Amino acid sequence: NGIPLELNYLCLKCLEDKELFEDPEFPVTNASLFYRKPPPGMVEWKRPREVSDGPHLFVEGISSHDLNQGLLGNCWFVAACSCLALKPDLWQKVIPDWKEQEWDSKHPENYAGIFHFQFWVFGEWVDVVVDDRLPTINGELIYCHSKVNNEFWSALLEKAYAKLSGCYESLDGGNTGDAVVDFSGAVAEAINLEAEAFHKDQGRMDKLFEDLFNVYDRDGIISCSIKASPSEIEARLACGLVKGHAYSVTSVKKVRLGHGLMAYFQNETIPLIRMRNPWGKIEWNGAWSDSSAEWKKVGSMERNKLGITVQDDGEFWMEFRDWCKYFTDADVCRLINTSLLTIDKTWNEVMIFGSWTKNAEPLRNRCGGCMNHKHTFLQNPQYLFEVTKEVDEVLISLQQRDMKIHRRTGQGENLTIGFAVFKVELNRKYRMHDIITQLNVQTTTYINARTVFMRATLPKGRYIIIPSTFKPEILGEFMLRVYTNVDSGCRELTEHQPRMTCWSKLTGYPVAVSQIYVHGAEGLENQDRADPYVIVSCEGSSVRSTVKADTVKPVFDTRAIFYRKKPTKPITVEVWNSNAVKDQFLGQVVLTGSVKDSTNPQRLQLRKRGRAMADEMPGSITLRIVTCTELTDM
Repeated sequence: NGIPLELNYLCLKCLEDKELFEDPEFPVTNASLFYRKPPPGMVEWKRPREVSDGPHLFVEGISSHDLNQGLLGNCWFVAACSCLALKPDLWQKVIPDWKEQEWDSKHPENYAGIFHFQFWVFGEWVDVVVDDRLPTINGELIYCHSKVNNEFWSALLEKAYAKLSGCYESLDGGNTGDAVVDFSGAVAEAINLEAEAFHKDQGRMDKLFEDLFNVYDRDGIISCSIKASPSEIEARLACGLVKGHAYSVTSVKKVRLGHGLMAYFQNETIPLIRMRNPWGKIEWNGAWSDSSAEWKKVGSMERNKLGITVQDDGEFWMEFRDWCKYFTDADVCRLINTSLLTIDKTWNEVMIFGSWTKNAEPLRNRCGGCMNHKHTFLQNPQYLFEVTKEVDEVLISLQQRDMKIHRRTGQGENLTIGFAVFKVELNRKYRMHDIITQLNVQTTTYINARTVFMRATLPKGRYIIIPSTFKPEILGEFMLRVYTNVDSGCRELTEHQPRMTCWSKLTGYPVAVSQIYVHGAEGLENQDRADPYVIVSCEGSSVRSTVKADTVKPVFDTRAIFYRKKPTKPITVEVWNSNAVKDQFLGQVVLTGSVKDSTNPQRLQLRKRGRAMADEMPGSITLRIVTCTELTDM
């Protein structure tokens, strides 16, 4: 039945001994409650049957209305639980075997006072076992609790999460997106609504709504909040929203305006978003709030379909523009589909674990800090991936280990992390040691968040991701996840240069390395249709660019790197025209690639091949070449 063996053993032992389980790893002591700030009163740990009659895990199923926040400042966790309650596939993973875990009133002798939950911790599902003793003051639960006093799933789930985090107080202050990831393994993206100011740009706002609509439609989870200074935490605004407080998004909808059949003929819709305040009360009072006049624009059938209730239950609708305007931050958690057995878009996932480590030898150091630190940045871990389609959407998530468990020792702060993505040589196989012509296509913001996310549309080519801490010499562990439409072959680059083997004496070993960047060409020979591409060759190996369609002024933007055993042999750059029957040679340049040659960009005349090499052909090519004798200089 999927119940862990350890749990089965503990249950059987308790039933045999006719004793309820007492968790030795999370005892009913102050250490499990707090490390700094005790609760306001005399705490007694009570089992559910001592708190209410007829306790249950769920009363009339599970709902986002089941949760109310207690004395802890963990609205972020409660908001994530509200979102979780809406997703059966998710909560049944977090609360596994829930039917077996439910109280059986007919057989109370089968109850052992033991519960187990699952959380996705740093790339794997982890079982957390707890007993059912919950902290109370004056007989009432002091932390997360249900609206119905005999329902206990949220209080027990919170206890398991507190155990995972060290104690209840470690949950004071956090990020809803992080909790959602721990419930699902989703990929979290933080959106700064304030900085992006979507409400001022209709096009970008429509695009964001479409994105959020799709995320929600594909079972993703969205939450939001309004920034607050320490003195403003939980301050209520005139519009009814609360600052420094996490809200769960419980629906994203295009709502049809109009009444009766006219509504269907006019087909006019308005983008609305529904939220829930974890307090279970205090709502938005502006346009589209529970009893606002705007609802008169919507027919009764549509209203009933949306389940509009006029009560202070903490749930309310807003127009999307107002949502973008009033909220400053949103966490968007995508459940990435990697199954091939569905009709939905399927992603290819690569998950890699790495760490920032220190070594006195620069080539072995792996904690170089961000790009501000030019001399050490490239000492960070490097991960190579390939975009094999003409253009592909790429999602990259960098997540550090959760630090909440270290809060009691004053070490609970996240590291400030981020990453940069470079377009590199098409044949790059070894670590980058210098940025010469490699293109920095995107750099994330560096932030002390648990996760940093990037979504980019990249053209075909080879890329390197360099994750780093903001400052050098900061140590830590991370998990990198890369999603592409087709396999990207993502892997860590560990070698610095070609390996010396026992055959090297016979076949030779490189004595120089050249990097060549071909920018583009101009004035090529007239064709019926010009579809040029470029081939860069050296000592029997070559790199070929993509075909540039229908242009006599192609921008190739192509890089190659060659480790050269015979540096007297030249490097050739040939331009060809792609034809259905036979490709046509349009000219070449031959480069000595000597250390003494100019490293500046240069424009060179195209020439013929073979004996007629001195003869010019129409057109020129712009390129740059750099050669070193130290193989780890590039």
